[in-house]
Amino acid sequence: MNILKLLDKLSDDKFFTKEASRLETLTSISSFGKKAAVAAVPLGLGALMTTPTKAAGFTDNTYKNTLTDALQLALVLEYLEDEYYAIGLSTAGLIPNSDRTVFMQIAKHESAHVTFLKNTLTSLSVTPGAKPTFDFTAGGAFSPFTNYSQFLILAQAFEDTGVRAYKGQAGNVMSNKTVLQAALQIHSVEARHASQVRRMRANKGWIELADGGNMPAATNPVYAGEQNTNQAGFNTATPFGAAAGSAAYDEILSGSDAQTIASLFIV
Repeated sequence: MNILKLLDKLSDDKFFTKEASRLETLTSISSFGKKAAVAAVPLGLGALMTTPTKAAGFTDNTYKNTLTDALQLALVLEYLEDEYYAIGLSTAGLIPNSDRTVFMQIAKHESAHVTFLKNTLTSLSVTPGAKPTFDFTAGGAFSPFTNYSQFLILAQAFEDTGVRAYKGQAGNVMSNKTVLQAALQIHSVEARHASQVRRMRANKGWIELADGGNMPAATNPVYAGEQNTNQAGFNTATPFGAAAGSAAYDEILSGSDAQTIASLFIV
């Protein structure tokens, strides 16, 4: 099945309302054991863009792989944010005292997200992926721990990436209502982080068109597609204008795109 057919299937409301209702719960999924687990390698995400149905000839093992692959991706993104803020807070003189309280709180949230995702994967009999080795300079393109302005730029990019990535994986965690609910709870917190950091950079709390708001070109992949004004066949630009129309609907980020962005900072 090619990717276009897969995407068409993912966009079918019948798939989510009928097929997803027959999927296993957290308890029953975990009973499949380690034979159904995907290899716990960060960014080894073979099934990110698929949410197959039984009618298509996929087994219950495929459901589990799809679910846990999405969780592994989320864990990599949370590892990245967690370590980024930990280093920033431990770097003397980097974060002004007036902003430290904000980042101390965000750091606690990211640590809690890491713990939750690791525990959830373990409950599904899957070994959580090991934390990658990060290079937050992206090979020398950034200096976030010697320049506070650049620290804020990457903080915004990471948070905006996380918001879009969680939405992009919603279909892949719908097989488990417990996990879906928790993922939505994390997603909304990440959105609040993003809005807060954007405000700290004197940006709007939301994204208009594909403009991240005074961001370097290297962060363009984070905002690619945000200019979309066509939602379910309705052109939101007609009554509201392109800027407001695009901002009214935040776009998703596919698993492969989120992986590509994260990989820029992984050694």
